[in-house]
Amino acid sequence: MQTTPASAAPSSPASLSPRDRSVITLLLVSAFVVILNETVLSVALPPIMDDLRITETTAQWLTTGFMLTMAVVIPITGFLMGRFSTRQVFALAMTTFTVGTLICAVSPTFLPLLLGRIVQASGTAVMMPLLMTTTMNLVPPARRGRTMGNISIVIAVAPAIGPTISGLILSFAPWRFLFVAVLPIAIAALLLGLRRIENVQESHAIPADIISVVLSGIGFGTLVYGLTGISGGHAASASAGSGVPLAAIVCLVIGVVSLTIFVLRQLRLQKVERALLDLRTFASRNFTVAVVLMVVMMGSMFGTIVILPIFLQRVLDLPTLTVGLMMLPGGLLQGLAAPLVGRLFDRVGPRPLIVPGLLAVTAGIAVLSRVPEQPWMIVAGHVVMSLGLAFIFTPLFTTALGSLPRPLYAHGSAIVGTVQQVAGAAGAALMVSIMSRISLRTIDGGGTAAEGISRGTSFAFTICVALALVTVAIALFVRRAPEEADPAPAAEDVELAGPRA
Repeated sequence: MQTTPASAAPSSPASLSPRDRSVITLLLVSAFVVILNETVLSVALPPIMDDLRITETTAQWLTTGFMLTMAVVIPITGFLMGRFSTRQVFALAMTTFTVGTLICAVSPTFLPLLLGRIVQASGTAVMMPLLMTTTMNLVPPARRGRTMGNISIVIAVAPAIGPTISGLILSFAPWRFLFVAVLPIAIAALLLGLRRIENVQESHAIPADIISVVLSGIGFGTLVYGLTGISGGHAASASAGSGVPLAAIVCLVIGVVSLTIFVLRQLRLQKVERALLDLRTFASRNFTVAVVLMVVMMGSMFGTIVILPIFLQRVLDLPTLTVGLMMLPGGLLQGLAAPLVGRLFDRVGPRPLIVPGLLAVTAGIAVLSRVPEQPWMIVAGHVVMSLGLAFIFTPLFTTALGSLPRPLYAHGSAIVGTVQQVAGAAGAALMVSIMSRISLRTIDGGGTAAEGISRGTSFAFTICVALALVTVAIALFVRRAPEEADPAPAAEDVELAGPRA
């Protein structure tokens, strides 16, 4: 079965129709709601632990389970968007998220709450690739930068304000109201989307390869679990220097083996257009370079998010609320700068933005690597780093997907989403491991736990500075997407696109 898209391509090279603008706006609002939910529990775990009488290790599964589900579901979104229409995929994502939110809101015990979080994550995993793919299908190349800038607001601001909103709600209501407050917004977005969103891409009746689905789930799930397991015990490691859990190592090995088999199978299946995740996206040099840069930047960002609060609480002895407020300005400024970066991208392309952005990230992390005891210096370093990231992510997203032929947009979006999850977990695991090992050596040498965490944090950030400097050289290979630089299709695009439906 094939569904003819309502609008296969923009009608004007530089304009967006009211209908297309409405579709993208609805997807943006929906994506903001579901991504906000990712971090809303960050400060709610203690009251949940007290109310449900569970331990910290058990409560942590509310975030770990969310990440695992995202890692398992995102790789199959490319297939879903190729198999079903835009409205069907949107309905699946928002209905799943809404049902999960309802389960969480009425959960009397831990297990239903965990189930609700898993259902929520299943919908969240589909929404972001759907937004990116639809944007690439609807928005003309000349306007993609500013539109991707708006998407970057969702990516940056929603996670940044999640803990703040959570803190405000918890100050006058029980933790279940975190979900009760989101539920009517999710229902409204679902109903409005079902009424207004039209099909904007073709669907093809391609059967799913069950073996690929299983390999993907096992591979990405165990890989992220293993990486999360390394960083999950950061509090104990930082203070007692505990080693890497054996379960985490076993999961990493299983993940690597499963993903190796998965990749080999995709390379065979894509020859007959049946791949679950089409890896021909990496035949585009621009896409590959952009993904490499994303890996380093996402790893650095998530690593910073994990170890900076440890330093602030364990060394500077700052309360949780103060730590959250100190990290809020960077996230907000990153989101607010995204539209400006998007407009600049449309004018000058990726390289003039990415290179200065990487230098700003390097400078910001360099300030943090000195582990200053003055809170204002830490805020300044975090803000500089966040502004640098604002000049990086929008050009990277736009250039990566814009370098692909239209049939590969959905697979490219799925790969980008998967990279975000895996790189974030890997970055957190790497930086926490470095910090913990240096901390242990310091304690063994007669230093205090606080001194160990301080030195470990400094060394971990120093490694990030070195990696960021390397990415500056890699960024020199990024160029405008062929579609944006030349209206005629590039040779590699023609080769990749193959027979079109």
